[in-house]
Amino acid sequence: MDGAEADIAGWSAEILGSGDYVVLDPARRLGLALRQTQGLMRSVAALMGFDIAVPDFSTLSRRSKGLALPSTKSRATTSGPVHLVVDSTGLKVFGEGEWLENKHKTKTKRKRWRKLHLGLNLVSGEIVCSDLTVDDVGDPTALPGLLDQIGGPVEKFIADGAYDGTPTRDLLATRFGEIVEVIIPPPKTAVASPQSVLVPSVRDRHIAEIQTKGRMAWQKSTGYNKRSRAETQMGRWKAVIGPKLKARHFDNQKGLVANFHRGLGYPLKDAIFMFC
Repeated sequence: MDGAEADIAGWSAEILGSGDYVVLDPARRLGLALRQTQGLMRSVAALMGFDIAVPDFSTLSRRSKGLALPSTKSRATTSGPVHLVVDSTGLKVFGEGEWLENKHKTKTKRKRWRKLHLGLNLVSGEIVCSDLTVDDVGDPTALPGLLDQIGGPVEKFIADGAYDGTPTRDLLATRFGEIVEVIIPPPKTAVASPQSVLVPSVRDRHIAEIQTKGRMAWQKSTGYNKRSRAETQMGRWKAVIGPKLKARHFDNQKGLVANFHRGLGYPLKDAIFMFC
């Protein structure tokens, strides 16, 4: 067996060991339905001359619920204190209602939505936490689950005004101590606390600075404008996954988000196998 044949044999063994990933990940990236995925992978296996069994679409649907992949990220890049910025966005669920609208031009009574929560480490540029919830779950309610996914200390926390409030600040102080720098813009109607004259809190100082210098100057001085990087990450996420979730069951939808957070992406040799 020459070098090329040995490489192909090694790739085949690796693919057999992680078949669900190799089948479902291109489906996610190419926007394919499971029946289309089944046909594509069987055609690829036949063209490559591999005598392997490709799961049918119903088996893929069942397996995707419990599919959990190991992280492909380097631990070295996420070591050290985290500068965490969190944000959320809505994702539409592609289901029967939308099919009827596209097929018969009928208007659906109510569209289903999910809310995607992401946490970005400004130091490394990596997504360090993520979660998918129903649309009526508020951002502060989802925050404890996001923080549970972070193993190290957080030095700075940046979020929009939806997180403003005592529960969020108390949660961050309990998890990471008083040293965490919390940068959350107070609303326009915010007023300082009664203790602001003698013992001003961080929020009181932010309110005073906004009143004195203006909101734009406050954003620049505190670094709040870096939150735009999280919004950019949301755009990248939707560019890869798409703005809609095609899985019907909530557990499958959560699995898709969790596996993307773990750093799904083709190693070079898998990309060669898939597209050569």
